[in-house]
Formats: sequence, C-alpha cells, structure tokens
Amino acid sequence: MSSHGYESTRRRLNGKQADTVSKLTEAAVVVLREHEYSGLTVRAVAAEAGVGAATAYTYFSSKEHLVAEVFWRRLRAFPSPDGTGSDSTDRVLAVLRNIALLLADEPQVSAAVTNALLGTDPEVEHLRDRIGFEIHSRLVAAMDPVVNPHRIEAIEMLYAGALLRAGMGYGTYEYIAGRLEASARLILEHP
Repeated sequence: MSSHGYESTRRRLNGKQADTVSKLTEAAVVVLREHEYSGLTVRAVAAEAGVGAATAYTYFSSKEHLVAEVFWRRLRAFPSPDGTGSDSTDRVLAVLRNIALLLADEPQVSAAVTNALLGTDPEVEHLRDRIGFEIHSRLVAAMDPVVNPHRIEAIEMLYAGALLRAGMGYGTYEYIAGRLEASARLILEHP
C-alpha cells in the first residue's frame, strides 16, 4: 500500500514526507518490542528510523501521538470482515473481534496503544476521534439497516471498556476478545 499523500494529523504529506512518517511508525513498533512503552522516546524512534529527532518532532508532537498513529494506521489497513450471508449479530461480533485482536500478538504495542490513547495531547485527541469514528462506521455497517443508536453506543462503550481492561492487565487480548464477544451478544440479542 502506498503511503503517498497519507494525511497526518499535523499536515498533508508529499511522497517523501509520507515515507518518513511510515519509517517512524514502523520504527516505533521495533522500539516498543524491545523497550516497551516506558522506554519509548521520539528520539529513540528517530534513531531507529535513521531520521533526525527534529524531523521526527515535525510529524509527531509526543510519543503518545506516535503510538496513536501506529494504531490508526493498523486499523485503517485492517479490513472489516466480510459479513456476507451473516446475520447482524454475527457481523457486529466479527467487527469487534477483529479490532480487539488487531494487536493481540504484540503485547508491548497493545499496552502502549492503551496508554497513548488515554493521553491529553491534542494530536492524540484528534486521532482518538478518527479511530472512534472508524470503529463506529464499521459497527453501523455491520448492523441491520435500521440501526439503534443506543445499542451502538452500548457496544462502543463495551468495546472501550474491554480494551482498557486488557491494557490494564486483567486478561490477555485473546481472553478479553472472547469476553467482549459474549457481552456484546447479550446486548445484541436481547431487545
């Protein structure tokens, strides 16, 4: 997938800038795998990417912003499940499971995303809104043609709480994904 023209939260990017941002987000994952969130710095990521720290800071205001961007890019690159032939409950559950398991095999990255998305950096807030809208859109698309906004909100709150619990260490992402599915089924199957 070409990153040319990918819209960063701070500005529109040309091809070379988009490549630099891609290098930085990929390097952030490498640093997280080695040092976890507490050891992540924008400087360390810049060094891993072979980019100057000042250049990295032109794109990312903080480590939280950088990690939120990593999650945003992964979410956008991860397609919604094909729900053809499924009922709306199965489609919604598939969406939730896919998103919950998006980073399940990378605990350091998952924990970092939880920390980053709770940040108050305005750039993180912007990305959090974009992520929330993307998840909301996927859930609405998976629902029946007549969407109950209260049911969608309940599912979104359930999802956010489940991922927070996983990020706090109350279970693996795989375990939480299973609990999320069971709880969402209760909401979806009981009017």
